[in-house]
Amino acid sequence: MTRNSEPSLVPSAPLNVGCVCMTLDRAALAAALIQETGDAAFYSRLIESRPHLFADVAVFLDAAELVQMQRIVEAIEAVIRHPAYGAAVLAWTPAGAVRDFGPRGVFMGYDFHLGRNGPALIEINTNAGGAILNAALARAQRSCCSDAVTPEFMDLTAFDTDIAEMFAKEWRHQHETGSPATIAIVDDRPGEQYLYPEFLLMQRLLQRHGHEVWIADPSELEYRDGCLRRSGTRIDLVYNRLTDFSLEQPEHAALRAAYDDASVVVTPNPHNHALFADKRNLTLLSDSTLLAEWGVDPALIRILSAGVPATERVTPDRTDRFWSNRKQFFFKPSSGFGSRAAYRGDKLTRTVWQEICQGDYVAQAYVAPSERLIEFDGEKQRRKIDVRLYTYEGRILLVAARLYQGQTTNMRTIGGGFAPVLLTTTAGLSAACQMCANRTEVIVSPPTRMDRQR
Repeated sequence: MTRNSEPSLVPSAPLNVGCVCMTLDRAALAAALIQETGDAAFYSRLIESRPHLFADVAVFLDAAELVQMQRIVEAIEAVIRHPAYGAAVLAWTPAGAVRDFGPRGVFMGYDFHLGRNGPALIEINTNAGGAILNAALARAQRSCCSDAVTPEFMDLTAFDTDIAEMFAKEWRHQHETGSPATIAIVDDRPGEQYLYPEFLLMQRLLQRHGHEVWIADPSELEYRDGCLRRSGTRIDLVYNRLTDFSLEQPEHAALRAAYDDASVVVTPNPHNHALFADKRNLTLLSDSTLLAEWGVDPALIRILSAGVPATERVTPDRTDRFWSNRKQFFFKPSSGFGSRAAYRGDKLTRTVWQEICQGDYVAQAYVAPSERLIEFDGEKQRRKIDVRLYTYEGRILLVAARLYQGQTTNMRTIGGGFAPVLLTTTAGLSAACQMCANRTEVIVSPPTRMDRQR
């Protein structure tokens, strides 16, 4: 059954479609980024040249919605540890991604739309970008409501230490003791990537915690004498930002060889992606009958049934049905990323449909995103909302939102980009908002089950 979303029925919608407060203090953001990097030109050179990286408004999220999201994450993490799930997933996993070296995958990303039936998981990402940038963004917010706060578990004063410890734990998951001396942040042509500023911030963060850190293109790496090296320096751990999730492309051969030999810790790695982020996995997580056959806890099945939209593989015997009902679905390539080659069914042409039928796609029941009101050049406009939970080992590190126009999330929308999240309560639409005519009550602490776990 197709799920829909109507902003008026989403708990947080009255604020998101009514308030136009501009909460981002760009001067404070610039000062913070300059201080973190020691580069006086960092903001003007790398942030101002990306005008759609940050939105000027915050996104309101009802505390109950956040609890629901956390429960969905917990349920998914539990099912992924189930032997039957692992067997099913590894049956379609590339051979090179089957072996588990131990790392759990840094910066897991769970993306949600806020539907009228509750939050709906749209996809899982193993190389979710933007966490460091969103932490800086959250620090630079100027609240429009007298008591507005970010979620309590987002202890921004300890965020950097937590991130450094996350990388240390990844090392210990593979080596048990010690820590990585040298870390490489690896992506194709990193200096050309839209999120390159984040690479620089991550480099500075890890350097402050005692690591030697390089930002490298895979072509700079070589594997010899049992070591992965860059310019002769041994690399102990790779923070992997590549979108070649299986490391199968020829230009990634050195990294692949070192990974296969367990000579370097790679996080996130092909095995992490296979378990979590292959879009075909959503067909398992949304199949209540199959989960029941596996003996999954009925309570977990109920959570997943409510929170993961029904997803099916696009196979030849189903193409006629999908085409006839295409408006009810969103079509995604099983190994896609960043919304590339993903399509809303009501926007499909016959030509694109033939490409989908010939590819390896899944069809996910469409859940329309909720919306956020913004003001641009004196005109009120609406932007779509996507909420992302950044997690590690199932624990939320950060919650953020992205505002956009179009079929899918992007960083090209005027007035869009990353946005911080403020928690509200549905019942408390009474306390005065200081900068606009809307009313809300913002809670200081999220529910106790969401308390930060140290």
